[in-house]
Amino acid sequence: MKVNVFLPFDQIQDPVQFTTQAAVTEIGAVLDRTHFNAGMVTDHPAPTGRWLDAGGHFAQDPFVMLSLLAGVTHRIRLQTGILVLPYRNPFVVARAVSTLDVFSGGRVALSVGAGYLKGEYKALGVDFDRRNEIMDEYIAAMKAAWTNDEFTFQGTGYEALGNRILPRPIQRPHPPLYVGGNSRRAIRRAVEMADGWNPFLATGPLSSTSRTADMAGEADLAEGMAYMRAHCEKVGRETPPEIVLSWLLSPGEKPEPAATIDRIGKLRELGVAATATGLPGRTRTEWCDNAARFDAEVLAKIAP
Repeated sequence: MKVNVFLPFDQIQDPVQFTTQAAVTEIGAVLDRTHFNAGMVTDHPAPTGRWLDAGGHFAQDPFVMLSLLAGVTHRIRLQTGILVLPYRNPFVVARAVSTLDVFSGGRVALSVGAGYLKGEYKALGVDFDRRNEIMDEYIAAMKAAWTNDEFTFQGTGYEALGNRILPRPIQRPHPPLYVGGNSRRAIRRAVEMADGWNPFLATGPLSSTSRTADMAGEADLAEGMAYMRAHCEKVGRETPPEIVLSWLLSPGEKPEPAATIDRIGKLRELGVAATATGLPGRTRTEWCDNAARFDAEVLAKIAP
């Protein structure tokens, strides 16, 4: 099973550690030597102070960070986890993804979601109540741009009449596209429009804050997968979406090797294709050491 890692560049408390090109270069070199599948970045262009003070986190621009990582690596894949799709015009996103995929040699994976921060939606001038309808429309718009040398598309407040975004992505028909979220609507969207479903473990206050369904563990995940398979049958999709679980470990949970390997095995038996983890580290040296240790104690032991 593939294991991705969340990148530490959102940590801005000590700028010397994670907010320099030297940090990207050092971390990229370590990741390229490991069995991690992809480096992942989050997306919060303008979070509210209230949310940050309540435990939220900063996020650097996802395409800038993944481009910087691409420039100092050769193997590691480049994945959003997740990109809040309604925040940006879909053709701007399609261009960014195409450019990054071409210049990285076809290493992009795109996980998208509807998001949940009303204050951020308001700051960006996007209708929060229409976010699900916007999601569906924008996915269709991006696919039109990626799969044609010249495309037309009628959107809400925008229209493409024979436009071109070239070169198209190296990965065809487009880079892997995953839909984030635990809700039934997110699952249906993954079945109908995407290559994979990207759920995440969330219960109680976390699931309430992020406006998604509870997912406490393997039982809830299995229930979601059963719903996904039923919807595949309903709409006539023969191959179900790939399951890419956002969090292997709960936030703050220490990655004890034996327990982590056991959990990966259980997820693999369920049919999960990939998952992700964060790593502790107050300095980049500490973070890099933990990445190398996780690789040696966990990833190397489950590698084919």
